[in-house]
Amino acid sequence: MPLWRPIIATGTQRFYYPFARFIAENFQWAFGRTLTRPLMRALIRALIRAFTTFLILVLLMTSQAAVAASIKDKWQALSREDKLHYTNIAGMVAIGAWGVTHWDYGQRSPHLKSEGWFGEGTTSGGVDKLGHLYTGYVSTRALTPLLQSWGFPQPQALRYAALSSFTLFSFMELGDAFSATYGFSYEDFLMNGLGSYVGYLFESRPNLAKKFDLRIEYQPGSGSDVDIFTDYEHTKYLVAMKLDGFDTLIDYPYLRYLEFHVGYYSRGFGDGFGNGFGNGFTDDFDRGFDAAIGRKKRKVYLGIGINFSAILRRQKFNKTATFLQYVQLPHTDLQFVL
Repeated sequence: MPLWRPIIATGTQRFYYPFARFIAENFQWAFGRTLTRPLMRALIRALIRAFTTFLILVLLMTSQAAVAASIKDKWQALSREDKLHYTNIAGMVAIGAWGVTHWDYGQRSPHLKSEGWFGEGTTSGGVDKLGHLYTGYVSTRALTPLLQSWGFPQPQALRYAALSSFTLFSFMELGDAFSATYGFSYEDFLMNGLGSYVGYLFESRPNLAKKFDLRIEYQPGSGSDVDIFTDYEHTKYLVAMKLDGFDTLIDYPYLRYLEFHVGYYSRGFGDGFGNGFGNGFTDDFDRGFDAAIGRKKRKVYLGIGINFSAILRRQKFNKTATFLQYVQLPHTDLQFVL
């Protein structure tokens, strides 16, 4: 006789029959009627399936947690240098993937393209150049504390952060060389380097960072096909001078939360490549009209606002406060166009 038959018989007698009897008794108590054998079998099968599904889900969740824990353990076991290398590689992969899907990477042979600086004949009135400076600045400042958390001393972390920032965005510019829309621009390349250097200065001189911020203000358009990285029609860049950073004003608590802005933006350049409509502001009549008739605007403005970052930091909302060091929320300052 096969070995599995007595095992099944024993399991049936010890587990299945008592379980079936328990189901039948509770069914009769709950519904006031006798549970028939076919219905009992169907009910038990449904319960077994539900339990099996639950067990599989638990195992999957446990295995995923185990995999995540394994990856985390392996990452923690890496040297700080390896973490830096893998982070740069991951950044390049992300840039390459985004470039292929959004910026036409690989569509033509490499070529150079001089875009100019802030003139009316440029693709976006120079706002894209400030975008390159800003991203280099932010990435340097963001990478510095991350590298410190991996064990790099502050001076070394700062140098590697600036170099990594410049390397990543130089890689992006190299990808632009293979784009049918863009091309390698030495102006962008220089602004990438300048942004990384400005980030280095701010991180290495705390008193400078205490007094000034470099920020972006972005108010999305109404379209659904916007590339937020190149939507210059809805972007402003500004330098904020924070009175909170000047010790001479420590006796004037209300003045400490004021800040003064100098900003720049352009309008009427379309998406930066000759397309006035279909880039997120089709329903915005003024901007769409400006782009359609070629009425281009390049504006410098002065502003006065409130240092929300300082207020929130004093209330222990440190992450939000840090975020607002780099982002100016729309309609939170008074702007006077020059």
